[in-house]
Amino acid sequence: MKLNISYPATGCQKLLNIEDELRVRPFYDKRMAAEVPADCLGDEWKGYVVRISGGNDKEGFAMKQGVLTNGRVRLLLSKGHSLYRPRRDGERKRKSVHGCIVDSNLSVLNLVIVKKGENEIPGLTDKTIPRRLGPKRVGKIRKLYNLSKEDDVRQYVIRRPIQPKEGKVHKRPKFKAPKIQRLITPQRLQRKRHLLALKKRWGEKSRAEAAEYAKLLAQRTKEAREKKQEKRRLSSKKSSSTSTSSQ
Repeated sequence: MKLNISYPATGCQKLLNIEDELRVRPFYDKRMAAEVPADCLGDEWKGYVVRISGGNDKEGFAMKQGVLTNGRVRLLLSKGHSLYRPRRDGERKRKSVHGCIVDSNLSVLNLVIVKKGENEIPGLTDKTIPRRLGPKRVGKIRKLYNLSKEDDVRQYVIRRPIQPKEGKVHKRPKFKAPKIQRLITPQRLQRKRHLLALKKRWGEKSRAEAAEYAKLLAQRTKEAREKKQEKRRLSSKKSSSTSTSSQ
């Protein structure tokens, strides 16, 4: 079985080919997202704790969280399910997936280090790969650099250099930076005040129109009532005149 081990703190990952089944047997019958001590992999892994994040069986079918079996099943998947991307609106498809329980039928098991041990693992914890792309959202940039709200977030965006094309030379180095999301600027505050003023104006207008409509409706109702009373009065007068003439 192959173990694909990643360490998010450094951005590195390493693929181990384990021939001895006894070394991977502690992972058997464990579910995805379970945390397992990695001491069984060797002395250099003493103190390490890894989390099972997924894997593939020998035919290439991936493990799916929530499928409580160690075999393969066919599920009807739709939009929002993992391991499936619909090509059309409302499309559903029956696909084969492996259960979330680890067994000997897996060819690759994906692990993530959640706790580092005493020793360094060559190629995994002894070097750091710089992030090519940084966070875009204001809150995540502040969290990454531990900034306060008074600091200018635009100065801390990760910019990546653009290499010139063949045959061209840049007079000065060019960089590409992401557009910061949820950034509060004076323009954004002005637009927010404008929208609130519009909403307030629309509310006042609708209330004035509703009051005018209620006034018109009351007037029409009063006119209809008076007309009905006048008609009733005329009919009663006519009936009384006919009764006196008959006498």
